[in-house]
Amino acid sequence: MLRRSLGLAFLAVWIAAACHGAEPGPVVFGRAEITVEGHGRAHRFSVEVATTPEQRARGLMEREVLPADRGMLFVFPEKRVVSMWMKDTLIPLDMLFLGPGGQVLKIAGMTEPNSTAIISSGVPVHGVLELAGGAVARLGIRDGDRVVHPAFAP
Repeated sequence: MLRRSLGLAFLAVWIAAACHGAEPGPVVFGRAEITVEGHGRAHRFSVEVATTPEQRARGLMEREVLPADRGMLFVFPEKRVVSMWMKDTLIPLDMLFLGPGGQVLKIAGMTEPNSTAIISSGVPVHGVLELAGGAVARLGIRDGDRVVHPAFAP
C-alpha cells in the first residue's frame, strides 16, 4: 500500500512539473522541397515547414546561419493578414508573403535582425516563405512569382 501511494505521489509530482513551469523541448519542424518559379526561372529550396502555433512562434529565431538553398515556410490554416517580426532572429531574412496558389503577393527584403518592428503582409495570405537575406535580389524573385508546395495546390 505504501509503495502504491509513493508511486502515485511521484506520478502526481511528475505530471505537475510537466504541466507547470517545466522547460519545453525543442520545436521540431517538418521538411519539404519547394520551388520558386516565375519569369522563366525556377529556384529550389529545402525548407523547414511551420504549421503549428508553436512552430510559427519559434521560426528561425536564434539561428546564426541560413544556407542559401534553405529557408522556412510558414503555412496558415486560413487566409489572413499576417504580421511578423525579427525579435531574437540573428540574421537578415527575405520574407515572401504568399497567396492561396502560392503566388508572391509582397516581398520584405533584408529584414533587420533583432528588430521588433512589425512586418505586415498588408493583405490576407496563406503563407510566408523566409529565405536568407539577399536571396530575392540575387535570384531575381519578384511579386507574381509562385511557390510550388502542396499547401498551395489549386
